[in-house]
Amino acid sequence: MNIELLQTGVARLPDARVRMRDGVHLATDVYLPADEAGALPGPWPVILERTPYGKRGTQVSERSRSHPQPIDRATVAAYFVRRGFAVVFQDCRGRHGSEGEFVKYIREADDGADTLAWVRQQAWCNGRVGMMGLSYAAHTQMALACLNPPGLACLFMDSGGFWNAHRAGIRQGGAFELKQATWAYRHALQSPEAQRDPLMRAALEAEDIRDWFGRMPWKPGHSPLRAHPDYEAYFFDQWRAMDFDAEWAQIGLCAEGRYHDAADIPTFLMCGWYDPYASTIPANFNGLRQHHRGPHYMVMGPWTHGARSDTFAGDVDFGPTATLDGQLADDYLALRLAWFRRWLQDDAAAWPDDTPTVRYFRMGGGDGRRDINARISHGGQWCATETWPPTQATPVRLYLAEGGRLLLDAPMDAGERTYTFDPRHPVPSIGGAITSGAPVMEGGAYDQREAPQFFGSRPPYLPTASRPDVLVFETEPLDSSMEISGPVAVTLWVSSDCPDTDFTAKLVDVHPASADWPRGFAMNVCDGILRVRYRNGWDHAEMMEPGVRYPIRIELMPTSNLFDTGHRIRLEISSSKFPHFDVNPNTGGNPVEEQSWRIATNSVHFGGLTPSGLEVFVR
Repeated sequence: MNIELLQTGVARLPDARVRMRDGVHLATDVYLPADEAGALPGPWPVILERTPYGKRGTQVSERSRSHPQPIDRATVAAYFVRRGFAVVFQDCRGRHGSEGEFVKYIREADDGADTLAWVRQQAWCNGRVGMMGLSYAAHTQMALACLNPPGLACLFMDSGGFWNAHRAGIRQGGAFELKQATWAYRHALQSPEAQRDPLMRAALEAEDIRDWFGRMPWKPGHSPLRAHPDYEAYFFDQWRAMDFDAEWAQIGLCAEGRYHDAADIPTFLMCGWYDPYASTIPANFNGLRQHHRGPHYMVMGPWTHGARSDTFAGDVDFGPTATLDGQLADDYLALRLAWFRRWLQDDAAAWPDDTPTVRYFRMGGGDGRRDINARISHGGQWCATETWPPTQATPVRLYLAEGGRLLLDAPMDAGERTYTFDPRHPVPSIGGAITSGAPVMEGGAYDQREAPQFFGSRPPYLPTASRPDVLVFETEPLDSSMEISGPVAVTLWVSSDCPDTDFTAKLVDVHPASADWPRGFAMNVCDGILRVRYRNGWDHAEMMEPGVRYPIRIELMPTSNLFDTGHRIRLEISSSKFPHFDVNPNTGGNPVEEQSWRIATNSVHFGGLTPSGLEVFVR
């Protein structure tokens, strides 16, 4: 095997062809400690990352506050190699240099197991292998961990690792996350097939993905992916598959129910509040802790996907301590180094036993002024606890009431509010837990007001709360601050004149009017959605009878936010959030296949025997 001396102390064994059980070979780079004569014999503990984004690529999240320009994987590898590790980067099946067909998320468990077995057979491996990676490279870790393979020593999972892709990451509340469409289009362009076929690439490049989002629902053969049939096929298969079944329950897409069989190894899980995997990390943390010793650690910051060195998300700044840098470690590289030194090199001082099990960033408490970047200064601080939800947090319910009020006491008098939901004019997504959505949508915290940057917004760009299809319930200005930290859910009693519809819920921190924000600032905290046909189970649909009242539960993303004195806690209820999620046609049909849409008359009932409310944990 050819060995390259890259730089002082680092050698690379490039493009090893690692054979999988079905004969497919995956392209793999190995980085080893070296001297002037070549690679040192070792053996070494190994850090493995399996990625669809290119084993030699530059990942935008590989940066820090002191070095804001992203670094490539060779530089990442060299950092660890000089500190006594071997590093292995591998292209996932069907991506970049690897053979085989890419079907997103599928086969990562078996391919990971075959790769791990190969690594452990090499003379430069001492038998102990840890894994790292963000997003998809976290999914590959969780898939492999479910098989509990020999030699897997620890995991560092950042913003991913499906606990249940049907509940978070591909679908949510029965609705389909349309980031899967923008991701598929962007990576079809980068696929080996498009690189080999200039006509395919030219056809893909000729598409305007934003224009296509204005022409939903798409049809196979009539979509922005039509020039790449394989990518179009897997994408439509995911979109069409609504009911939770054996395909959704397979390893790689669903760790839930497998925690007791998964590897009992040290596991680090990290994510941001404005990340689509914000619910995945606590679910894996609690699921693994229930069955295994671990130890397991969890970190939740105020970030969008992988933006752990930013103090802001969207148009909201959370203060100078909001970053990983200087708070959890010097930077992202140093945090991973401490982790792997502890669990691969047995350096107990690198990760002390008294390290908090859970560290989370509680947003809020800032002065609310406009900063030099025109963002609102929302502030925040790091907190530590041993459990999630936090040990000190207690469940509290706020009840919907007449007059758009949100109350601590359940109202005795029953009421209802009704609106019409037109699927051809959905409520636009203004931030939230979104990634991979460019150039159609973006995640983060924003004033909940329509604007040209948000797809589907229309002049005169008024607040979403002013729309007739958005119901608003909020508290009076708070007499004292209230910290909400933990899972968030909304229980509603609803009815409709359609056999199926969606209900959405959005928790909003309403800053009062000020000199900098004369109209106030309504900051989205977290949100969720439910396709009502799944109110009684994800594995089967139950249609609604016109006018019948049904209790439903909408699970929002978890959060931690201090609603300060003078602020209001607001809950916005509607039936769409597009283009974050696909739009329900209200007919009971599959949104991928349905060509006729209905306008729904939807009602929310509250008070009396229909006590609709917001469920939170208050600390």
